[in-house]
Amino acid sequence: MPRLDPRIPFGKRVRELRLALDLSQEKLAEKAELHRNYVGGVERGERNVSLVNIVKLAHGLDTAPSELLETIR
Repeated sequence: MPRLDPRIPFGKRVRELRLALDLSQEKLAEKAELHRNYVGGVERGERNVSLVNIVKLAHGLDTAPSELLETIR
């Protein structure tokens, strides 16, 4: 069985946490100092996210970077 592209569960986790905080993509992007189009691409699994941006997203979501990676096996 082929492995799931890790960008997919990562993006789903970002979206899940963002919605739990009742944040728009635009507001998360502002908090994380990223472009809103970038956040949308991450959530859709289109972006290969760098470590620097994982940390920025985690800070924008008021969580630890490990929280964003927990669903990836």
